[in-house]
Amino acid sequence: MKLLLDRISLAFIGVTSAYVGIYAYFAAASWYANFPGFGLRWLPQLGPYNEHLIKDVGAMYLALTVLSFLAFANARKPVIVQMTGAALLVFNTLHFVYHLTMLHMYEPRDQWLNAVLLGLLVVLSVILVIQPRQT
Repeated sequence: MKLLLDRISLAFIGVTSAYVGIYAYFAAASWYANFPGFGLRWLPQLGPYNEHLIKDVGAMYLALTVLSFLAFANARKPVIVQMTGAALLVFNTLHFVYHLTMLHMYEPRDQWLNAVLLGLLVVLSVILVIQPRQT
């Protein structure tokens, strides 16, 4: 069961990180104006456009993508999953906490989506850090 939860967590984090990373790095202006997509726009409220910063964010998300997929490929090795989970937990927790302080800039639907989706990434990261039961 733990292996399945780890794989689901790593796949979800890997895919969502790839979406953010590819979009931000290769289409910085569009990402800034339209992220997360689907008719929602969450970035312009947070400050002015900065291509360098956005490309750095994209590169970092692409690195998290690689880390997540490498851990997925090695999911039977708990130490790799836990180290990946620890790195993801640091990032996802800090990212989540920051966005909680910015919720006042959004409409209620966007507040809810930010809190739930970013909170889910924290929960998935915690799953990865938890040691598997010894049988």
